[in-house]
Amino acid sequence: MNPLDKLITHFEKFPGVGARQAKRFAYHVLTLSKDDTAELSKLIAELRGSVNECASCHRYFNTQNNEQICSICSSNNRNHNRLLVTERDSDILAIERAGVYDGLYFVLGGTVPLLNASENKKLRGGALKATVEARIPTGLSEVIIGFSVNPDGENTARFVESIIAPLLLEKNIKISYLGRGLSTGSELEYADVETIKNALKSRT
Repeated sequence: MNPLDKLITHFEKFPGVGARQAKRFAYHVLTLSKDDTAELSKLIAELRGSVNECASCHRYFNTQNNEQICSICSSNNRNHNRLLVTERDSDILAIERAGVYDGLYFVLGGTVPLLNASENKKLRGGALKATVEARIPTGLSEVIIGFSVNPDGENTARFVESIIAPLLLEKNIKISYLGRGLSTGSELEYADVETIKNALKSRT
């Protein structure tokens, strides 16, 4: 396989990118100047050294001093008794833009496709269970399950509930879901601010 085909194959692995779009990305790289290509290569190479995965919520964040905990998880201004479980980092960015949620997060790392339950092995189910167990003694009062309103998202919500419900119900801790401010089939990452506000306020 030549370098161009290899690059196209790598782009196809990106979320939401199909074969046609992957080819467009690859051919766009060919149109870049040598300086732009060198800068792109440098940025990719340096990314790992400037970004860490938060040891608490597992979202990626920019770090200058190799911190292990992100600014959200370490903030004293957040409600540490509330935990919102999301599929990916970009969902957190969308929720933060809405400005109505002051709790903490947990990034599950993907979804459980409705027709492929084996995918749950790739998710952070064990880490989520450990996080919930660790937070219960410190006052955890609510876990919000926040996935996109589509078949895979709802299947993942059931998967998450099966992991944490026995722990929470025993302690009478609330499990809630984002309200139907989110229309069926919508991706949380792309929801507008008002929709996310309504979904959080009307969670059940």
